[in-house]
Amino acid sequence: MSAIGGKKKETQNYEGGQASSKYIGLFEGKVVAVNPDLEQYKEILGMEIKEDSKALDYIGENADGYKTLRIDFWLEEIKNKEKFKITFFLEDRERENKDGSKKQYINSIGMCSWASDENLLQDWFKKDREYREAFVGEEDLYTFMRTWLGNLDYRDAETTLSLDFKKLMRGNVKDLRDQINGEWATSVVALATVKTVIKEEETKEYQSVYNKAFLPSYALKNFRLVDYSSSSVVSKLRDKKQKELKPHERFVVNVTGEYGCKDFYILKDFKEYNQGDNLIASSNSAVLNEEDASY
Repeated sequence: MSAIGGKKKETQNYEGGQASSKYIGLFEGKVVAVNPDLEQYKEILGMEIKEDSKALDYIGENADGYKTLRIDFWLEEIKNKEKFKITFFLEDRERENKDGSKKQYINSIGMCSWASDENLLQDWFKKDREYREAFVGEEDLYTFMRTWLGNLDYRDAETTLSLDFKKLMRGNVKDLRDQINGEWATSVVALATVKTVIKEEETKEYQSVYNKAFLPSYALKNFRLVDYSSSSVVSKLRDKKQKELKPHERFVVNVTGEYGCKDFYILKDFKEYNQGDNLIASSNSAVLNEEDASY
């Protein structure tokens, strides 16, 4: 059963269609659509797609026979109104590490933790919270949701952020759509990237958005004060303990780490992409195919 609600966080004051062109960098956007249908593509996103477009194939099956669900959140950039898609993939199987010695768990406010036995889960994770084994893809989805629904007070014991997984895997995203412009919804800072794919001597480039880390809108100002593209700055952040890092610093460590973003990006305000800056791209890049599921 889905449940989203709780005490609204006290407001604090802080000082300070698919993009027609490709962009890279950090931008602030608001969610305007979730897994849009044919009509919503046209009315909300201003895009004309065919009825048999792969863009509408949200439910599928992977090579191992597990049912999958693709969830597309469409963000509208605050200033220029460009549209960007963030994609998450869920699988109908519980998540465990490679050798099966540990399982991932998720609690009732979307936080995840690993343990070889649920009795070994730490108190911060399970205190006053229900929890269960997590399914593949849920961690990334809930990471986004916790930022998007940033008006929820996650410190309050009554707050709940939990989706009915079975209902979701049937393609029913009503509980997510209901949050668009809702009481808990906030704008989100996301990282626009360009994904380069080289296959059979042909290079294709796709607009993408990093889907493993996000920030609240007020955090964007920090990237205008410090050059986080500097290796020396990032090195100093890595010398800090996790609990000493500010949210935007944890974001930088996440994006630039060994398992971070593999696409082309900049940790600055977003701008139009210049292919000449990307050493991986070639001068004969192919045009994005709208019938590709990546579109």
